[in-house]
Amino acid sequence: MGWQFEPVGIIHSCFAEKFAIPRQPLLAPAATATLELLPPFDQPEALEGLEGVSHLWLLFVFHAAGHGSKHLRVRPPRLGGNQRIGVFASRATHRPNPIGQSVVRLDGIVDGRLLLSGVDLLDGTPILDIKPYVPYADAIADAHNPLAAAPPAPIAVDWHDVAREQAEAQQRRLGQPLVALIEQCLAQDPKPAYQTPDAGREYGVRFWDVNVRWHYPAPERICVLGVEPV
Repeated sequence: MGWQFEPVGIIHSCFAEKFAIPRQPLLAPAATATLELLPPFDQPEALEGLEGVSHLWLLFVFHAAGHGSKHLRVRPPRLGGNQRIGVFASRATHRPNPIGQSVVRLDGIVDGRLLLSGVDLLDGTPILDIKPYVPYADAIADAHNPLAAAPPAPIAVDWHDVAREQAEAQQRRLGQPLVALIEQCLAQDPKPAYQTPDAGREYGVRFWDVNVRWHYPAPERICVLGVEPV
């Protein structure tokens, strides 16, 4: 029908790359972001009434993921990445149209910018719309989904002493909860579920402008090896 949508804002988040982003929102409360609203939605009138709202629904564009009719069946990470199900039974990033939704915590409003936490959004994500979370309507007590009946069990995250000192130093520089962010994201086990970890292999990801390196000394255990500026 020729619909065209313009973003109302852009996300500036701690996630500089897709790897290690939590697979659902709110799993990493220390994951913070700022939503920069674009004109004319950066005006105070558009934000009236949000002061007392704790959480928001964000409708956004999967701007860094493939999409289209070829993605009729997907391999959700939750099912190990090797089992296919219909795209509409999953929240996989590959969608018929590249549209996603996340519920995030609203921590404040400063100069027309929304301060958010518990995000699962890549830096630079375009936001199509913002809606307030309504507890009595959005939290359904008897809802069920057999493919995702419970949150994934976190795995243990240990630190080399030097890595912890590096993380604390970068945390002070950034003014962000970097140590908690690393622990919360790595505890979700970001590697592909079908991959058997090799203790000799290092993994890495960038949070903000910091490179984080880790390995798996045991199948269900992570050890952070280094936290260094890019």
